Amino acid sequence: MVAIVVTYHPELARLKLQLGALANQVADIVIVDNASDSDLDAWTQDLAEQSPHVIRLQRNHGIAVAQNIGIQWAREHGATHVLLMDQDSVPSDDMVDTLLAAIHVSADVAAVGPRYLDARQNAPSPFVRISWLRFKRLAWDPGQPIVHVDCLIASGSLIPMAVLDKVGPMREDLFIDYVDTEWCMRARSFGLQSFGVCNASMTHSLGEAPYFFLGRSFPVHSPLRHYYQVRNAILLNRENWVPLNWKVAMAWHLLLKIGFYSLVTTPRREHLRMMARGLWHGLRGRAGPMPLEQGTPIVSYAAAAENSAAAWR
Repeated sequence: MVAIVVTYHPELARLKLQLGALANQVADIVIVDNASDSDLDAWTQDLAEQSPHVIRLQRNHGIAVAQNIGIQWAREHGATHVLLMDQDSVPSDDMVDTLLAAIHVSADVAAVGPRYLDARQNAPSPFVRISWLRFKRLAWDPGQPIVHVDCLIASGSLIPMAVLDKVGPMREDLFIDYVDTEWCMRARSFGLQSFGVCNASMTHSLGEAPYFFLGRSFPVHSPLRHYYQVRNAILLNRENWVPLNWKVAMAWHLLLKIGFYSLVTTPRREHLRMMARGLWHGLRGRAGPMPLEQGTPIVSYAAAAENSAAAWR
């Protein structure tokens, strides 16, 4: 098994904790770095733990490209499974073994993933499944250690290489946000299921400091991340293999997101502007990294999706 860690200007102290926790749980670790300022090659040489292989990219290609590069490296080194990790996730000492034991729960497993706790919140984040036309939060039940879910966050996801060969790579044209959701939903279209493993755990930071409202905590992201979240949600709703109930639930969730974050997060005008831009680009089928300057190329969603799938096969 190979752990694939995607980094972008990582907090080195936390990354060191992660690598130390992974060292005795996986055969190899590969870091795919999206053009960070840190000299990760030199830094990793000083680690007492298992020294990871580092692949440095010359610019920020987005999380999906980095994950696909790591997956290809794992394939070339004979990995039967890959473990996707974000730079700020720290697994428990038995997380990988617990996930491996759970991956045989069904012959049609796409991926399994752990519960995660954000230290800034007061409870582990629940798994999510669509129930009728809404997202249902699944509380941890000790009597049901493995639960069927519609999607998992990428970090902590354990995926057999054979499944990746069948389903295909991460969608690079999404750049960031909903990359994991799109892959899980695509796996469902192949008849494969994702499962949350309640007894497997890790710590993970989701976004910036959460906003507490009416006794609940809500993750807060930058205006740029809200652009990608809105745009990519619209792009996923354009796919004919995404179930109708998921599309309806996501559309309602998207309306609530735009209303909530444009009212409570500062700078409100910038959040609203970026979400509106994401909505417009999604409706027009634009994908890839957000164009920051006049003349920056914009990817055609349909063309990028077709090229990505063809390149994998």
